[in-house]
Amino acid sequence: MNLKNSLLLALLFLCFISCDKKRVFDEYKSVGNSWHKDSIVTFELPELDKDKTYDLFLNVRDNDDYPFNNLFVIVSLEQPDKKIKVDTLEYVMTNPDGTLLGEGFSDIKESKLFYKGNEKFDQKGVYKVHIKQAVRQTGKIEGVENLKGITDIGFRIESKE
Repeated sequence: MNLKNSLLLALLFLCFISCDKKRVFDEYKSVGNSWHKDSIVTFELPELDKDKTYDLFLNVRDNDDYPFNNLFVIVSLEQPDKKIKVDTLEYVMTNPDGTLLGEGFSDIKESKLFYKGNEKFDQKGVYKVHIKQAVRQTGKIEGVENLKGITDIGFRIESKE
């Protein structure tokens, strides 16, 4: 394949991934080479239409250094009135043979993980999302201090319409 065809293919790919009509918010934050148990990833959400409903997702980028089958996270949705809705969530991150789930061509995979559906943001003001890892080894009470293999945490909002 010559250079001209390669550039055309790359341009078509970029057009395809940029045509994401449902996306309202999509942002990533790096956690470095490992995610410390006390590190909280925070996203400040844009003002959203109070008459619409949205689906919410966590996005996780991980690599072959991730040593577990599952990922446990604590997600807090802070409303403008300072009330906080907290959820503890578990996601399967690997196939039974240990290979990572998610999209990607290299050892880095990207997983779009469902968080909440049909969510309304009816208060005026700033909403924040706080995400913290809560992974523990089997039989141990204390959490994993530095969770290897997780490189980025993202938050995504999609419009239902």
